[in-house]
Amino acid sequence: MDEKPHREDADAPITPPDRIAEPWGRRTPYGQGEPWPERVDSFMTSGPYVAEDEGPVRVVHWYATASNFHSNGDAMELAVRDGRLVGVRGVAGDRVNRGRLDPKDLYGWQAIASPDRLTRPLVREGGVLRETDWDAAMDCISDRTRALLDGPGPDSIGFYTSGQLFLEEYYALAVIARGGLGTKHLDGNTRLCTATAAEALKESFGCDGQPGSYADIDHADTIALFGHNMAETQGVLWSRVLDRLAGPEPPVLLCVDPRPGPVSEAASLHLQPKPGTNLALMNGLLHEVIAGGLIDPGYIEAHVVGFDDLARQVAGFPAEAAAAATGVPAEQIRAAARILGQADRLLSTVLQGFYQSHQATAAAVQVNNLHLIRGMLGRPGCGVLQMNGQPTAQNTRECGADGDLPGFRNWANPRHVEELAQIWNVPPDRIPHDGPPTHAMQMIRLAEEGSLRMLWVSGTNPAVSLPDLERIRTVLGQDRLFLVVQDLFPTETTEFADVVLPAAGWGEKTGTFTNADRTVHLSLKAVDPPGEARPDLDIFLDFAHRMDLRDASNAPLIPWRGPEEVFEAWKECSRGRPCDYSGLSYALLREHGGIQWPCTAEHPDGTERLYTHGDFHSRPEDCETYGKDLLTGTPQDEDAYRSLNPHGKAVLRTAPYVPPPEEPDDAYPLWLTTGRTLYQFHTRTRTGRVPQLRSAAPDMWIELSAADAAAAGLVEGDLAEVSTRRGSVRARVRVTGIREGVLFLPFHYGYWDAPDGDGHHRAANELTPTTWDPASKQPLFKTGAARITAVAHLPGAAPAPHHTASAPTGGRSSGPRPNAGKEGPS
Repeated sequence: MDEKPHREDADAPITPPDRIAEPWGRRTPYGQGEPWPERVDSFMTSGPYVAEDEGPVRVVHWYATASNFHSNGDAMELAVRDGRLVGVRGVAGDRVNRGRLDPKDLYGWQAIASPDRLTRPLVREGGVLRETDWDAAMDCISDRTRALLDGPGPDSIGFYTSGQLFLEEYYALAVIARGGLGTKHLDGNTRLCTATAAEALKESFGCDGQPGSYADIDHADTIALFGHNMAETQGVLWSRVLDRLAGPEPPVLLCVDPRPGPVSEAASLHLQPKPGTNLALMNGLLHEVIAGGLIDPGYIEAHVVGFDDLARQVAGFPAEAAAAATGVPAEQIRAAARILGQADRLLSTVLQGFYQSHQATAAAVQVNNLHLIRGMLGRPGCGVLQMNGQPTAQNTRECGADGDLPGFRNWANPRHVEELAQIWNVPPDRIPHDGPPTHAMQMIRLAEEGSLRMLWVSGTNPAVSLPDLERIRTVLGQDRLFLVVQDLFPTETTEFADVVLPAAGWGEKTGTFTNADRTVHLSLKAVDPPGEARPDLDIFLDFAHRMDLRDASNAPLIPWRGPEEVFEAWKECSRGRPCDYSGLSYALLREHGGIQWPCTAEHPDGTERLYTHGDFHSRPEDCETYGKDLLTGTPQDEDAYRSLNPHGKAVLRTAPYVPPPEEPDDAYPLWLTTGRTLYQFHTRTRTGRVPQLRSAAPDMWIELSAADAAAAGLVEGDLAEVSTRRGSVRARVRVTGIREGVLFLPFHYGYWDAPDGDGHHRAANELTPTTWDPASKQPLFKTGAARITAVAHLPGAAPAPHHTASAPTGGRSSGPRPNAGKEGPS
């Protein structure tokens, strides 16, 4: 192993048995401004275990890491005995979770020991994938790469990566793709989940990076969740909110979501807009806040540009107009505006309910606008968290593996390109910057048209996660597309691959990753990967060596031999940029645990909140983007941006609401939306192999309201078919309190464990459209039209969880609702 145990312990506790039924654990109440109490969660497969000096048989070594199943960054330690993972426990002293773990944290680590792991490379011969050795597989890839470079050139090659690798792996991949091969085709599957988070932050503040901190929950008197089912996407963060709600001086909670669930049940007010109308709702809320005089003129004057444009944009959108568009009663919109406008310390969070819906960036930006006109940034309890979905989505963006340049540099700023070229010691013209980098959906289109001839997929499963799957299967299955897939398991995507590379997983390699509030953790290798599986970094470094990539001095472009060397190189790339890691080191992270960037010599303990003095990274010389038209996506040039914002203030971007491109009609009379469940992650390649998580949510289901079920002749547990203009899906029905006229399907379920012969009728993305937000280029998974028909009446209930937003009508105990009915803080 490349690291020594973090520490040994003779008293590893065993968790209470059922964290499936009680996913957020017991309450530890605390009051406003108080520290969140510790509560250490753990799970061991068996025990007890003893320390090394007490006996040689049941020794447990503990290795530091953090969660790899969501973006919260829960610090934990992996327990190892006899070279095997045997358990996990939370880290009590870590700033993120104070020892708590959610169900995927507690149980998900078991997946890496599954017997069906990929253990040897595979190469397609005669239409069949056959085992081979690493030299043969990597030579096959490098030979094809050289042939394409010599022929159609670097833009015939693309890379599509993940939000689940390590920082070091993304940075190495970015240097290879941009500085080595010179291709503009590099993106991550973060395009599907949090591209809008990045774009919204760039549009408002000139740069990516969360302004707020998780600790703002401890201080806020009002918490607003916009399209964020925190209870299922960040379970430990929801535990923090629940503990505030259970303590003295609980915050007022506002929930915006068409589905009910634990969040809405705890909320003082729940708004249920029609899918695709988030911008209409936000414009209405901003109208009411401005009309009510609930703004901070001094902050606006000192730190913001664009207020007059915003006021004009929302002037014609009072609560009644917003109600007509969204279906939310006008009196509820006015009540929500009073909650938001009267808060003394407002924290807002945003996630997929906004990011994957119509006018995504425009809607998310209005949440930033709310905080800017109220002066609610940069102090305890006052912040915005444009949340992430994946554990290392932030690193994908920081390192330039998401379509941007590393270090939050601006591809349209020649000085930024030259600076990056100097760091890499390559000519500036080798780094593509003649236009926007290619986003994932455009790469699929280029592959479909035939100009993209090689696609290297690492750590993601597009044959289930991309929209309109019949089209995706056709594109990936083309003979002219050379497809490389790098993963832990056989997946729906490896079925189309020409080369399959077995990768090491979390716990089997060392690296760093950064959560949604900029907290960096070090994850240590705890066990060896199975068979011949290799860390993703080793694979990328091997490829760079075989390609003999050189810098301007004819030295190797990629000189690194391991993750710590890559991390040190990344520190230099980030130095002086907003995401400055220059004060961090592996040694510091081992000793201290999670630390928030920027971390520099001036701020050696990290930085809890950004923009504390209105000091935005938005000067024309520094900003990551010059901005876009939020309605059309048209980029703004430097001159226009400099005229708008010469002194580097925050920008109030606006857009008019327009109806979604696809709305219900006579043929498809219902809205379709998709999303997550607490107990599964992405396409279940790991969580679907964990007994506790698999049994909690074993199969696909369809959620609809009681009225819509009755209209279709359906009751709980019946088999139904949902159809759109793209395809159809069959699953059992769960009747819930979801908004009437809306169907919900979880997107996790594909075909690797589906019964043979069922065809392609299980994955939610058989139904979703190939459309994306014009600014962020994020697909619109949550805006489409569908119909539902009965297939068969079946006994029993749908295979959906009973403890989350998918609980049947009347089937979940909501408990008390602190501050229910209150319109604002007292």
